[in-house]
Amino acid sequence: MTTSKRLDRIAFVASNSAEAQVAYEQLVQIYGNDDPHKADVIVALGGDGLMLKTLHDHMRTGKPIYGMHRGTVGFLMNEFSTHDLHARLAAARETLINPLLMRATDVHGKVHIHHAINEVSLFRQTHQAARLRILIDEQERMAELIADGILVATPAGSTAYNLSAQGPILPINAALLALTPISAFRPRRWRGALLPNKAFVVIEVLEGDKRPVAAVADHDEARDVRRVEVIADRTISMRMLFDPGHSLEERIISEQFSY
Repeated sequence: MTTSKRLDRIAFVASNSAEAQVAYEQLVQIYGNDDPHKADVIVALGGDGLMLKTLHDHMRTGKPIYGMHRGTVGFLMNEFSTHDLHARLAAARETLINPLLMRATDVHGKVHIHHAINEVSLFRQTHQAARLRILIDEQERMAELIADGILVATPAGSTAYNLSAQGPILPINAALLALTPISAFRPRRWRGALLPNKAFVVIEVLEGDKRPVAAVADHDEARDVRRVEVIADRTISMRMLFDPGHSLEERIISEQFSY
């Protein structure tokens, strides 16, 4: 859908790269730079890493975020231009995404709570493969997975690490989550599962003392975890803006035909 209000007051944020900083100076000189708390829209200059950081920083504000590519990977970004930014913002299409909520309990009983926009991942911490038990909606679905790890990905994150792990690409509006193993050893032929986005995913670590596991929600890490709970947080809706014809939905569809 298109944006429903004028986005006149713009707050710019940029990564530390020289390219992003030059763009930042150019745009601020032309359009000014409002306080992010008072702005109508946040414009992020950089790559996908900067976009994820901006989404995390403004997750609960409800402010729309429009990215322009001045970094390395720009899947979540629009093309960069200094020309007529107000018109581009007014014409932009809005995509709503919900983050994942991770609740990880470590060996000491400490609970780590973090949000993830792309994915929640579990990784082995040593040379030993992880042994994991998988429950969906409190029902055991796999008594033992032996693998380098496993991840739960959102549609927005399905083209990121999930895709590298041979997981499925999900349309952005699909009411689904991808559960994808990372280098599975047993069961060797298991390629993961598609889950409804209301699913409550629990991953228990077996033999955690011998085979320690870390849990990561985007960039927030908890070490030596014993139990990880993951659910979509539908109390938070983040608003991403994309130029017409270059929506996130279109990019995800196109990605499925790339080779």
